[in-house]
Amino acid sequence: MRSTEEVVALLREALGGVGVVLPSLCVDPVTGAGKEPFALVQLGRCNVRTAERLVAALRGEPLAPVPTNEQLFARVREVNREGRLPR
Repeated sequence: MRSTEEVVALLREALGGVGVVLPSLCVDPVTGAGKEPFALVQLGRCNVRTAERLVAALRGEPLAPVPTNEQLFARVREVNREGRLPR
């Protein structure tokens, strides 16, 4: 049987393999310090874009490429010029 740390590492690698990064993925420190043989895995919080990518990955759908910061800034500038919120 694998340790919780090993499982977290495998999960991080598997998610990364389909283009999903959960920034807060870790071993739960509270349950890790307890007497239980296995700590809980803390998936943590993520932004909406990451949640959408996770849904697509779980459904086996193709994932859209991750935009670069410059592409995101360009889109924000475009929306600001148009004076409307994106859909």
